[in-house]
Amino acid sequence: MGDLLAGKRILVTGVITDASLGFHVAKRAQEEGAEVVLTGFGRLSLVNRIANRLPKPAPVIELDVTNAEHLAALADNVRAHVPALDGVVHSIAFGPKDALGGNFLNTEWPDVATAVEVSAYSLKSLTMACLPLLEANKGRGGSVVGLDFDAQVAWPGYDWMGVAKAALESTSRYLAKYLGEKNIRVNLISSGPVKTMAANSIPGFEKFEGVWNEKAPLGWDLRDSDPAARGVCALLSDWFPKTTGEVIHVDGGLHAIGA
Repeated sequence: MGDLLAGKRILVTGVITDASLGFHVAKRAQEEGAEVVLTGFGRLSLVNRIANRLPKPAPVIELDVTNAEHLAALADNVRAHVPALDGVVHSIAFGPKDALGGNFLNTEWPDVATAVEVSAYSLKSLTMACLPLLEANKGRGGSVVGLDFDAQVAWPGYDWMGVAKAALESTSRYLAKYLGEKNIRVNLISSGPVKTMAANSIPGFEKFEGVWNEKAPLGWDLRDSDPAARGVCALLSDWFPKTTGEVIHVDGGLHAIGA
């Protein structure tokens, strides 16, 4: 157990199973001293069971980031557990089947719109819904951290989700610009591929393993979520007080390597 996040109150979104990156972020945050509140969407009974597998059971709030009523009620629902927030973790992404798998040239706008709304615009929606809680933090501001996948290049089969991730990166920079005066930092962790439920829905995901195994200077384990979780917790801590609008790569160094 550490104290990197001692006394911090953190909202972690996007927990589905104990393989979710959000779950591992919540676990590491608790181990570093944070008080954690989770959000889930859909199978809340499952999310509640998963929450009980954390070092300390965490409350779960239902949140569909495309539902205006859920967003409007989020601050009050969080206040039922903590009076303010020091950090928010955005671990939410979704792309319809037709937006993935090599169908890029034929994907219709409604599917593209869904991918962009859920995976990118939701960073702004979630941040604004949590803004009153971050502002209630006795003037200390806070940290918003999103989970990203490298949008510098085109990946096989990732298609419109890659476009959505590029939009996520741009959204984080604009949030950083407009929220800096409130001392709220907004950054992303660009993780290497991890075998989660979401990853299983990406056609051809298994091809990524060979790429990372062969090229990542530090190596990479698709079954290990802890490096990304540690990166998120570092950005949630007080150790990056003047870092915002940044994309931090936690990918074994592959992003820096060419052929």
